[in-house]
Amino acid sequence: MDQARARHQLTRADFEHLLAFRISLRRFQRWSEDQARAAGLTHVQHQLLVAVKGHPGGDPPTVGDLADYLLLRHHSVVELVDRAELAGLVRRAPDARDARLVRVRLTGKGERLLDELTPAHLIELHGLAAVLDELVAG
Repeated sequence: MDQARARHQLTRADFEHLLAFRISLRRFQRWSEDQARAAGLTHVQHQLLVAVKGHPGGDPPTVGDLADYLLLRHHSVVELVDRAELAGLVRRAPDARDARLVRVRLTGKGERLLDELTPAHLIELHGLAAVLDELVAG
């Protein structure tokens, strides 16, 4: 146990803040799942699209990158990409410099769905950030 934690005696308020934060996170997650479902996606497909679009750098992500972002095993992401590709959401493309790598890109359909879902998600995230700010300050 680190010294800062050893000096801080946990209070009922600490647990109330932790509960409030966890509830806020879970409500956001459930809301996001509902939004994805309404758009015809599973919540994991939505997460995949965000991971592909949000990948930093000039090259699209590899399956390994996506596995890291989604906290899934490589073979699970391969299956997820297979299903998303069949649904017309993403496509695989060989890496231009290293033929051993496969990159995952959004299709026009994947881009459109993500563009539809993202504005409301950003608004909800700002609300979640406000809750977190209150809890941390409190």
